[in-house]
Amino acid sequence: MKITSIFVFASALLLSACAHNTVGISVDSSGQVRVDNSSFASDVNVVDISSVMVADLIKASALIQSKSSTDLRLQYKFTWYDASGFTVEDEASSWKSVKLHGKQQLQVGAVAPNSQATRFDIYVREAFSN
Repeated sequence: MKITSIFVFASALLLSACAHNTVGISVDSSGQVRVDNSSFASDVNVVDISSVMVADLIKASALIQSKSSTDLRLQYKFTWYDASGFTVEDEASSWKSVKLHGKQQLQVGAVAPNSQATRFDIYVREAFSN
């Protein structure tokens, strides 16, 4: 009985931890947008996706726009893929936190971790911590 209660509590805790940090918007290097949270997407745009080769690495940028008149706390992350569609050094990529004031725009960028990367996605989500 006690073990069952612990298992149920641990499962609920694990599921609730995952539920709060879903991706709101993702955009791939070709500009294809995917919205996972329509409420979040009504407050934020990700536009002007671009990339340039620097030596043998891709340098990517995107413009995150606030459509809200209030401050927003966001996180973004670039994920890189090789020609076969496999992630490239995904463990090294972490979420970065930013604060956008009402109607503010912020250009963000990243450089591919190695020359195997041929394309990227940028993910933007709402941050729930300070």
